[in-house]
Amino acid sequence: MPDRLDVLTGSCMQIPCSFDIPDQHKYKFNTTILTSGVWMKENPYFGGRPDSVIFNSSETVNRFQGKITGNMSQKNCTTVFFNVTTSYTNRYFFRIESQPFLATDTDKSVDIVVRDLPSSPIITVSGEVKEGTSVSLNCSAVAPCPEYPPELTWTLPTQFTTENQLQENPDQTKSVLSTVTFTPSYLHHEKNITCTAVYPVGTSNKTAEHNMMLNVSFSPKDTSASISPADPVLVGSCVNLTCSSTANPSVTNFTWFKISGVCANQATAGEEPEEPAEDQPEEIQYGDIDFSKLQTKETPAAAQDRVQGQEK
Repeated sequence: MPDRLDVLTGSCMQIPCSFDIPDQHKYKFNTTILTSGVWMKENPYFGGRPDSVIFNSSETVNRFQGKITGNMSQKNCTTVFFNVTTSYTNRYFFRIESQPFLATDTDKSVDIVVRDLPSSPIITVSGEVKEGTSVSLNCSAVAPCPEYPPELTWTLPTQFTTENQLQENPDQTKSVLSTVTFTPSYLHHEKNITCTAVYPVGTSNKTAEHNMMLNVSFSPKDTSASISPADPVLVGSCVNLTCSSTANPSVTNFTWFKISGVCANQATAGEEPEEPAEDQPEEIQYGDIDFSKLQTKETPAAAQDRVQGQEK
């Protein structure tokens, strides 16, 4: 049986249970006769405190309403209790009664914890979340009452497909697993996703949820360059060039370059652009930009002033 079970008030709880008979006592255990199961609260010593018995499968009236659903002749003592309350919170031991074999495993018990609110589901990610690559997220929620398991739903910032299933855990308890598959983009980075578990309890529901922020890896986006000051500058003056980009992980290295030669010819609206000259290929040069060597175009007024100055 499991070491612990977390249960909801008003719901049922299933305790996975199995037993084995020591070799020296197997001759006493007769599978052809009725074998009874006894659950004891807090105290494993049946003879010392008979009032600790809360359920005996051989009795028609018990302190706790329940039934053994396992086949005792096959050493399966799985038991279901109904309409549990917070008073059920305690440690429980199991006893076998199959005349002449009577035994209690005092070393093995299960702690039952009854809560008014369910535990939050757990979201796990299978692998790294990368833009453009399909990824799966898993959400699991305990199902202490497998007859009425929780329903899991997702809230994501994109379209997705889901697959839900009731599964058995290594300790034989049950849980519901929901797997969602989607293809993230850089727009989903740092967006919240939610997995919600809805437990049916009687005529109402109890809800718990788990929120997680997506961490999407993506290449640089929205790369831009700016110059300061933005107004026309004088030859030989200093300017600041700033390059920015968005990426995850963040960009750690920027490379500056200048373009010389003819990239494209401009044309007035409605006109066809001229073909670039064949002897002026496009050239990309990497390195520093030296603005001190740039020359401004001489205006007609400046040319006239220069000529008049020479005549004087």
